[in-house]
Amino acid sequence: MISPQIEAEILRLYHAEKWQIGTIAGQLGVHHSVVRRVLAQDGTPVTKRSRATQLDPFIPLIVATWKQYPKLPASRLYEMCHQRGYNGSPHHFRHRVAPYRPQPVAEAYLRVKTLPGEQAQVDWGHFGKLAVGRAQRHLSAFVMVLSYSRRIFLRFYLGQQSENFLRGHEAAFADWGGVARVLLYDNLKSAVLERRGDAIRFNPLLLDFARHYRFAPRPVAVARGNEKGRVERAIQYIRRAFFLARRFKDVDDLNRQAQTWCDGPACNRRWVEDDSLTVAEAFEAERSLLLPLPHTPFVTDERREVTVGKTPYIRFDHNDYSLPHGLVRRTVVVVASLQTVRVMHRGSVVAEHDRSFDRRRQIEDPEHIERLVEHKRQARSHRGMDRLAAAAPASRDLLTCLAQRGANLGTATARLLLLLEEFGAARLEQAIREAIEKDIPHHHAVRQILERQCRAEGRNPTLPVTLPDDPRLRDLTIRPHTLESYDELSQGIVDEREPFDQSDEGTDHVDDHEDPDHDEQTSHDE
Repeated sequence: MISPQIEAEILRLYHAEKWQIGTIAGQLGVHHSVVRRVLAQDGTPVTKRSRATQLDPFIPLIVATWKQYPKLPASRLYEMCHQRGYNGSPHHFRHRVAPYRPQPVAEAYLRVKTLPGEQAQVDWGHFGKLAVGRAQRHLSAFVMVLSYSRRIFLRFYLGQQSENFLRGHEAAFADWGGVARVLLYDNLKSAVLERRGDAIRFNPLLLDFARHYRFAPRPVAVARGNEKGRVERAIQYIRRAFFLARRFKDVDDLNRQAQTWCDGPACNRRWVEDDSLTVAEAFEAERSLLLPLPHTPFVTDERREVTVGKTPYIRFDHNDYSLPHGLVRRTVVVVASLQTVRVMHRGSVVAEHDRSFDRRRQIEDPEHIERLVEHKRQARSHRGMDRLAAAAPASRDLLTCLAQRGANLGTATARLLLLLEEFGAARLEQAIREAIEKDIPHHHAVRQILERQCRAEGRNPTLPVTLPDDPRLRDLTIRPHTLESYDELSQGIVDEREPFDQSDEGTDHVDDHEDPDHDEQTSHDE
């Protein structure tokens, strides 16, 4: 900005003294563009001496091309002129052709007013990404604004799926206690699948939702964001007044803060239609004119058909969830809310897990794995090694050393798993590392180290009691019987303290047996 005195001096020197623009700029210490601007604002036509340039022969081509294709970029025009012999630089070309670009005609807009409870505007807002474990999730804000009172509803979701779109609607309706009669949308896929002029094919899920809540969905014209300017301005207001420099732990914490902000600062601002009222007061007048809520909510769970592979897991939203092993190689239906993931087969729930928004996680139900191990016992060693490696990573090095020495890895894994259950993961990891450092990589050495630590702490270690994994022992059936037979046997036992009559013994023995050699054979057997 320059002072009024400088402006007056520029006009005097140009008109009265007939100075050139460059001379005025040099004498007054301003840029020549400033002098031109002052003369243009005064309405003085400024003529500039032009000189011939190598672009002049291409001006008719540039003007005609831009007249036919107004949105053609200057870089494409440069390629067209370069092929026809223009040798200037691209930067100089863009600078010289800028005055010839057709400018859009300024359009005037009418200010639209709506009746209370008549209309609400809906849109998504992008707010970057949020780290959830190893995953980078898109953080999106669902925003709905009542056109009359300007009451804002804000809810953040990890993605813009159609189910999240409907969940945002339900949360807004529940928060306001009613539904507007008309909802305006942009031409996003959650609302409009296809559009050719006035022919619109709505998303069937949104039509079912609108039928349930009795509102009319209405998309705005293509590239006419001004028709839902209230939600557009609301998103800008949210970025500036709420999200900027906001700290939060997770999306749930962010939504709690968003609800507090919507009920507080966003409602306490002045109402645009009447400065004497707040948005909260205007909303209270509008609330009674909203459509009532239906008695039952709309089901907004995500439903996906998934084919189970060779392992008893289904992949959903970048994570693996376990299910009974009898469903491998079959098709199941996954029904997911924001909190749980249910697996259904033939109309019944066969598995249910807490939902994870992480990436590449393996969520298991221990019962599913135990049943699989019982059904297929040869998988026990692999499951044991995986569990051992997850709890004590140093066990991999220990098993590698045992393999090099030709030891039985199955026995070592079983013994280490018993130590894991008895002493815990942290103690086992420390003991394994100590055994490797002392060059005694064996599970017996690990147990001795752990027992030594127990004695040092004043505790007595427990003795391991294990049975071999032998099917003959595992499936052995013992049939109980009465003890009366032992009493009958005890009656024939001779008391050693009484004298033994050898003659009677021998006579009775010979009489009872026809074979005289039987005594010798019997004695030998005994």
